Amino acid sequence: MKTKQVLFNLVLLMAFIVSACSGASTPTADAMMEKEVPTAEAMMDKATPTADAMMDKETPTADAMMEAPAWYSASLTDASTGQAFKINDFKGKVILVEAMAIWCPTCLKQQEQVKALQTSLGQRDDFVSIGLDIDPNEDLVSLKSYVENNGFDWLYAVSNADVSSELSSLYGDQFLNPPSTPIVIIDRHGEAHPMPFGLKSADELLKFIQPFLDGSM
Repeated sequence: MKTKQVLFNLVLLMAFIVSACSGASTPTADAMMEKEVPTAEAMMDKATPTADAMMDKETPTADAMMEAPAWYSASLTDASTGQAFKINDFKGKVILVEAMAIWCPTCLKQQEQVKALQTSLGQRDDFVSIGLDIDPNEDLVSLKSYVENNGFDWLYAVSNADVSSELSSLYGDQFLNPPSTPIVIIDRHGEAHPMPFGLKSADELLKFIQPFLDGSM
């Protein structure tokens, strides 16, 4: 009897130990839920960016999308005054840029048409004409004499090698051929619009330019 009692007690002791161990290692269902399952709000906050954050990150501005050509920021020198200027100085205005050379008679005829255009437009603060001498053998002194002798009162400058190279790259090799009377119109937003090659009358110039003059920023 004593042996049976001892064995019985041992069984009870073992059962108690097993029960105690099981209770210590097995978390309750509530504890598991609290530990492992995040709330819906927490999941949304962590995984879903706000609309503002998405717009700031993904949507480029209009200015960033339209990067201005490098030649807009190149330093040029006004042949008449010796003052430095850049195309970017005239942001918001309509700009006529004519590639020319002193020796080119067709260029002279084209500039006479530009002068007639300016006469028809009258004094406007939002329109700028620039004659850009693309002949590398010509200089500011010669260009100044040319401008004064012909009575042209708008900006004239000598193009440098980098500007001429970019003009050719952007608008074609013929843009560096003065007798082709190359002209590009830059609108108020800074977008360039090359005109067809060849001599253009004042009326043709006005017809091409008028929509840009009528436009706004």
